[in-house]
Amino acid sequence: MNKKQKQLLMGGVGVVACLVALIVVLIINNSNRTAEANDAQNELDSLRLVNDQLLLTNEFNQLNADFSQYEDQQIYLKNDSLVQKYNEARLKVEGLLQELNTEKRSNAQNRQKIKKLEDEIATLKGIVRHYLEEIKRLGEENEGLRQEIQQVQEKNQQLTSQVTTAARSNAELTQTVKLAKKLNITGLSLNAYNKKGKNEKNITKARQLGVSFTVSPNNTTAPGMKDFYVRILSPEGNLLSGGGSFSFDGTSLASTAHRQVEYANEEIAVSVYWDVNTSLTPGEYTVEVFCDGYRLASRRFTMKK
Repeated sequence: MNKKQKQLLMGGVGVVACLVALIVVLIINNSNRTAEANDAQNELDSLRLVNDQLLLTNEFNQLNADFSQYEDQQIYLKNDSLVQKYNEARLKVEGLLQELNTEKRSNAQNRQKIKKLEDEIATLKGIVRHYLEEIKRLGEENEGLRQEIQQVQEKNQQLTSQVTTAARSNAELTQTVKLAKKLNITGLSLNAYNKKGKNEKNITKARQLGVSFTVSPNNTTAPGMKDFYVRILSPEGNLLSGGGSFSFDGTSLASTAHRQVEYANEEIAVSVYWDVNTSLTPGEYTVEVFCDGYRLASRRFTMKK
C-alpha cells in the first residue's frame, strides 16, 4: 500500500468516526428531547388532573349546598330513602376526593379515579335533582292544601256570618211578632175622687184614684180575658200598693190595682180604681199600665192641693 492509499484510508476512517460521533450526539440529543417532552406531557397531565379535581370538588360542594338549603323540608317527605341514597353517594365522593388528595399515584391511576369521581358526582346530581323535584312537588301539594283550608275557613266564616245574620233576623222577626201581639192603649188618665165619687181637685182629700184608658183593636193578639195591672208611684217614689203582683221581664212586680176584662180584638174602654189607704201629697205621680207581660204605657200626672 503506497503512501497515497494510506492517506485515503486514514481520511475515510476519520470521516466514518465523525459520522459515528455525530450519530451518537444526535441519538443522545433526541433521547433528552424525548424525555423532556415526556416530562412536559406528564406535568401537563398532572395540571389537568388537578384542575379536573378542583372543578369536581367545587361541583360537589355546590351540590351539598343545594341539598342543605332544603334539608329542613325533609319533614315533607313520606320516607327518607332519597336522603339515605344521597348520604351513601356523598360518602363515596368524599372518599375518592380524600384518596386523590392524600395518595400519590400515577397520572393514569389518577385519571381512573377522576373518571370514577365524575361518575359518582353524576349519580349524586341525579339524586339531588330528584330530591329537589320531590320537595317542590310536595311543597306545591301543601300549598294546594293550604289554599283549600283557607277556602274552607272562608266558607265557614261566610256560613257563620250567614247563620249569625239569620239568627239576628229570626230574633228581630220574633221580636216583631211579639211586639205585634202587644196591646196598644190611648187616652191614659189619672183622676182623684172624693167620698161621693165626684172628681176631687185637691189630692189630699181624695178617697179614690182612678186610671182610665182605651184599648185599641188588635187582630194579632189572642182574644180572651186580659189582666190589666196598674202601678201608681207617689211624688216621693213610693208605690201605692194593694193590687197584688205580676210577672214582667222575668221578675215579679207589685201593682197598685188590677182588673180583668174580656177582650174581643175590638176597642174597649177600661178603668181601674184604687181606694186610698194612705196620706197623699201634691206633686207628680207616675202611672204605668201592664198586660200580657208588656208595659203598655208610662206617664206622669201632676196632682194639686
